[in-house]
Amino acid sequence: MHTGPARAVGTPLTALALVVAVFALVLGGAGAAFAHAGLSGSDPADGAVLKAAPQYVTLTFTESVSFSEDSLRVLSPQNERVNPRPARHVDGKDNTARVELSGKLPQGTYTVAWRVVSADGHPISGAFVFSNGKPSETAAVVATGSPDDTAVGRLYGVFRYVAYSGLALLVGAAAFVLVCWREAATVRPVRRLLVLGWVALTASTVALLLLRGPYETAGRLTSAFDPAQLGRTLTGRPGGALVARLVLLAAAAVSLRWVARRTADRTGLGGRLRWAGALFASALAVTWAAAEHASAGIQVALAVPVAVLHLLAMGVWLGGLITLLLLLRRRGSDGQEIPASAIGRFSALAFNAVAVLVATGVYQSWRQVGSWEALSTTAYGKTLLVKIAAVVLVLCAASFSRRWTARLGHEASPATATATAALMPAVSAPERVRVAQGVGAPTPAAGQEPGGAAEAPAGDGPGDTAEAPRFEADAYRRGLRRMVTAEAVLGVVVLVVTTVLTGTQPSRAAGERVAVASAAEPQAQVVTVPFDMGTANHQGTVQITLTPGRVGENTVEAVVYTPDGGLATVPELRLSLTQDALGIGPLDAKLKNLKGYWAAYDLRLPMPGVWTLNITVRTTDIDQVTVRDTVRITSLPG
Repeated sequence: MHTGPARAVGTPLTALALVVAVFALVLGGAGAAFAHAGLSGSDPADGAVLKAAPQYVTLTFTESVSFSEDSLRVLSPQNERVNPRPARHVDGKDNTARVELSGKLPQGTYTVAWRVVSADGHPISGAFVFSNGKPSETAAVVATGSPDDTAVGRLYGVFRYVAYSGLALLVGAAAFVLVCWREAATVRPVRRLLVLGWVALTASTVALLLLRGPYETAGRLTSAFDPAQLGRTLTGRPGGALVARLVLLAAAAVSLRWVARRTADRTGLGGRLRWAGALFASALAVTWAAAEHASAGIQVALAVPVAVLHLLAMGVWLGGLITLLLLLRRRGSDGQEIPASAIGRFSALAFNAVAVLVATGVYQSWRQVGSWEALSTTAYGKTLLVKIAAVVLVLCAASFSRRWTARLGHEASPATATATAALMPAVSAPERVRVAQGVGAPTPAAGQEPGGAAEAPAGDGPGDTAEAPRFEADAYRRGLRRMVTAEAVLGVVVLVVTTVLTGTQPSRAAGERVAVASAAEPQAQVVTVPFDMGTANHQGTVQITLTPGRVGENTVEAVVYTPDGGLATVPELRLSLTQDALGIGPLDAKLKNLKGYWAAYDLRLPMPGVWTLNITVRTTDIDQVTVRDTVRITSLPG
């Protein structure tokens, strides 16, 4: 392991590293992400009108899901629940949910409201309707907002960020002590940082454990202390991971006190303790990876260890930066400062941590983003672009920090020799004195004893020989302190954006949902119908667009064109739909004039098949014409 001052990195190598890092992070990167499941189908289908009441309602998802007693509710037109028993998986398939309905269902429109938990531990929800016999009005009202857009969801997100921060502080400060400078364990700010990281991680884990139940079920905040709900949380995989994390933190508290006593007794910190710390940090990271994003989707066996390495590298880099910043700002009464050799060790350690972040980020990005197009077309990709900008700034700040570290390391050699000479008594014949050499001190020159120094020229005082090097060293430390501060602040920004990404549906999952929907339904049905405008050789056209052009609720937009293709303004436009084969209709679309086009956003079509469009266009106050055409309405498969 590198124990000396960091060397300056050549410009070509630095540029190559930056290009590789940016390329990796453009594909996705330094943050964990949830692989949320999505609804891929249902039986009955959304908007379907059935001739007979169904016995079951079945949902199929893109990933495995879990659910509670109230995860799937079927509500009658009078807003009464008609599924007496909770949902179950179908034939042992983890990506399905089925409820049995009551014996006899009156005719009308029924609402299916669902809220399940995907394999990554994130809740998803939605609703759809179907009709028994014929459509009707319904009194059922279900929430349509995001599952996270609740008081419990927002509070859960805050504590999740606190947990990431606590992990970074605990792992980073411990790594700095064990790898870079063991004497830092006796420095009070560093000890406080370790305690702060432990307290933040422990408190946030307890809060997440209590909030997990109402977060999954959209319950009230007061239900966090419900013993029955807490019991269900403890039996689930996310709850079990949180309990395991608390056990590890309790063991860490005992270990930290033991290490503190050993440090106070000057018994040292050996290599075994470093390995023990690495194993503890890895086990702590597993409590995230085994219950969240890495545990769902493709290649789980590879994704879990990659996520563990990713979290550890994040903690070592960001927590170590904050530890270094505290030590650089420290001015002890004894004048002791962090040696340049320790700064050099952390520079090498941070460089390796960033390399691990890039390598694991490449894999995570391929697994979650899926395509270049998704960067600009999905919420996950757009949030990721914000993170990329912050990471580029971090890499720039890091390059300047390494330059200041290299200067400080090169300055340590003459400064140490001069300071030693200034402390030695002036004698006619220099006496050879053996002096203990500090960690990372420069190798003595040929012909000198270790710890010896050249005799100072006559007439030169201590201030004349040490002032210039000391001034330069202080200037280098101030420059390094400023750059480390900037790098740490940007690192916190990256951590905040990472936490936002953990609650955003990844691009690959969103693409799978779009692919499933696209394979089952058309995007729109467009019909263009000519009509007589009432004057000689003047024939206009009216274009009707139905989106998505299937059973259920549709959006209707109508535009009238003049013979030369320009937009025409008409005083009135009416549209009704009939299905002659089944004797349904006419259904009035109730188009509204929206200053340039006509539209309706709540046209509900109960049955698939060929529908007749009856279009009435009033061209003047007294002239109108009615034209007809047909359109085929499809239905999603169950």
